[in-house]
Amino acid sequence: MDFKQVQQSFIDYIRDPEKPLPAGVPLERMQVYRELFFNNVMGFVSNAFPVLKTVYSEKDWQALVQAFFSQHDCQSPIFIDIAGEFLHFLQQEYQPKDNDPPFMLELAHYEWLELVVAVAQQKSDEQPILAEQISHIPLCLAATARVAQYHFPVQHIRQDYRPEKALDTPVFFCLYQDKDGEVCFLQLTPLSAQVLAYIVERGKVMFNDILKWLTTTYPQMAQEVLAKGCLDLLEQLAIKGIVRGRH
Repeated sequence: MDFKQVQQSFIDYIRDPEKPLPAGVPLERMQVYRELFFNNVMGFVSNAFPVLKTVYSEKDWQALVQAFFSQHDCQSPIFIDIAGEFLHFLQQEYQPKDNDPPFMLELAHYEWLELVVAVAQQKSDEQPILAEQISHIPLCLAATARVAQYHFPVQHIRQDYRPEKALDTPVFFCLYQDKDGEVCFLQLTPLSAQVLAYIVERGKVMFNDILKWLTTTYPQMAQEVLAKGCLDLLEQLAIKGIVRGRH
C-alpha cells in the first residue's frame, strides 16, 4: 500500500476498532493511539453535555459517543465547535434507538446553548441602556443572550427526572450572561418570547416599530395596554442586560 492508503487505514481503525488493523502495526500500539483520540473526544462531549450523559448508562453513553466519533467528520478541534458538531450529528445524522430518551435533542440543544452563551462576547456597537432611553434609541438582543423554545422542561431534566411526554404547551427561555459573566436563564411568556424573536429578526429596532407590530399582531388589545406591557418588559430585560442599545 502507498502512504495515503496506510494513513487512511490508520485513521479508519482509530475511528472504528471493527475496521482492519493497518498493515504491519501491532494491535497494542494501535489501541494506545485509539484510546488517546477517543478519550479526548469522550471528555469533550461529556463535559459539554453533562446532564444528557447522566440519563444514559455508561455503556450506552460510550456507544453514543463512539457513533459520533466513527461516523461524523469533525472540522475543528476546538471544544465549543466539537459540542456544536455533536449536536449537529444528533440532529442530522444519528438514528435514534430505543434507549434514547424522547427529549434527547432538546436537552442537547439546551446544553449546547448554555455553552454558546458562556463563551459569547459583547459586540462593540452595543451599549447598556437606561429605562428612559428605551423609547428613543435602536434596541437589540445582546450578543450574550439567546432565545429558545422547547417542548420538554429541559431546565428540570436530570438523572432522576426523565419526562416521557412533551408538554401540552411549549416553554420559552432566554439564556443570557449576567453582569458577572455567569450564564442565567429566564423563562418567558409566549408574548415576551415573540417580542424578543421580533427584535432578533430585525437586528435592531425602535420601540415604536415594536409597538406597531404588536398592535397589528394583537388588534383585539388596546394600544395603551400593549405599550405599557411592552415598555415594562423591555425595562426588565434591559436591567438584566438582555436587551441593549445598538449604534
